[in-house]
Amino acid sequence: MNSYQKIVIKIGSSLLTNNGRGLDRTAIYEWAGQIALLHARGIEVILVSSGAVAEGVVRMNLSERPKKLSALQACASIGQMGLIETWWQALIQKGVQSSQILLTHDDLAHRSRYLNISQTLNQLIEWRVVPVINENDTVSYGEIKFGDNDTLGAMSAAMVGADLYVILTDQDGVFTANPSTDAHARLISQERAMADYLFDVAGDGGKWGSGGMLTKIRAARLAAMGNCPTVIANGKVENVITRLADGEAIGTYLTVDDADKLIAKKQWLASHIRMKGTLVVDDGAKIAIIQKHKSLLPVGVIDVQGDFDAGDVVEIIDEHKTRIAVGQVGFDSANAKKITQKNTAEVKALLNITDKDTAVMVHRDEMAVL
Repeated sequence: MNSYQKIVIKIGSSLLTNNGRGLDRTAIYEWAGQIALLHARGIEVILVSSGAVAEGVVRMNLSERPKKLSALQACASIGQMGLIETWWQALIQKGVQSSQILLTHDDLAHRSRYLNISQTLNQLIEWRVVPVINENDTVSYGEIKFGDNDTLGAMSAAMVGADLYVILTDQDGVFTANPSTDAHARLISQERAMADYLFDVAGDGGKWGSGGMLTKIRAARLAAMGNCPTVIANGKVENVITRLADGEAIGTYLTVDDADKLIAKKQWLASHIRMKGTLVVDDGAKIAIIQKHKSLLPVGVIDVQGDFDAGDVVEIIDEHKTRIAVGQVGFDSANAKKITQKNTAEVKALLNITDKDTAVMVHRDEMAVL
């Protein structure tokens, strides 16, 4: 690990609420103190804080996290009040100003809104303010919902060009097996974020959170696409934030390989977790996309699924349903269905197109290969 200038820190519900027993203010004030130390050293910190729903559950004396959407959103509304107030008090006592940012996936799925949020975050950082980000659970639902703050944290890290993404959890990191049931399980201290076997050793979410180790692995891969390494560590370790910032090996460090990096536009495309539609391609198109770095032409598309407009982000899958890329589609779904398996001349004639570049289903510059 190197020295870091910009760090995104995500803290999960299980830690923040002491496993569902209300906000752990002692722990929050301790983390705030560590963030203030980094702040004093000139390190820029962006905080992604879960805990609103869990705090709302406790304030309403509910026995468990509700399953009904309206009840979840109501808990988020109640709990967010206490969550942001606690963080503001904890940070301001250390001389650090903070702000609240509530986001939905829909906010970051639209390019113009994504760029606007990025500008706001960078202005706050320039003003030496610590942004406290959380999903806007009160209004999030279905296609506009992240589903977990691990993903939101990874997208935030990519958006601000962070040097390190820290995921604090109640586990010591990623293990080769479940340490509670396998005596031979060992901590994975360092690995490439894109290592596929990591998915095989990830577990499920706990009672009070919405994501387990699996979502953290996925988030680390997303951060890696933005050239940001990730550390998954136990938030209960003494001075964990400052020690990680100093380069100490704690938890699991998931590295970035040069092949994992994407330019900003493709990074934004890759961050989409909910697609407007699907394009199924044949083997020839798959080879052209992956090996030859070509655009997707209509002749290689064998099926169009979903209802979308031109410019929407869709997934590109092969005949075995494996996702190979995502990108902004050049046609709406109605026209896309008309031109499947047709060559460029046929597409131009059918849709009265004169420029061959506009007869492309997904242009290479508008595509992120996964």
